[in-house]
Amino acid sequence: MRRKHVPQRTCVACRQVRNKRDLVRIVRTADAGVVVDPTGKRAGRGAYLCRARACWEVALAPRSRLLDHALKTTLSDAERAALRAFAQSLPAQVGGEGVAQPPVAAGATA
Repeated sequence: MRRKHVPQRTCVACRQVRNKRDLVRIVRTADAGVVVDPTGKRAGRGAYLCRARACWEVALAPRSRLLDHALKTTLSDAERAALRAFAQSLPAQVGGEGVAQPPVAAGATA
């Protein structure tokens, strides 16, 4: 049997490659601006984030331009607020996923 191809995408916050269905797509459209795309099929420029709130907090941080850069636009305050509201419905972390932490140097104490 031949295995079916599973599309891979990269989270713009933690830079981890995951299955497309495991990520949430944010899309910049001509008519509605920047919105969450639950189907992953809406027309427009898209960016992907993990389903963990930690990645959303990094991407939507006040000085972060990650989504702006990925979507090639500047997010308005209303768009950021709508994305933050969506992020509140997500779990803090999903199965140990989330923003990758920097490695601890050998001999360093935490």
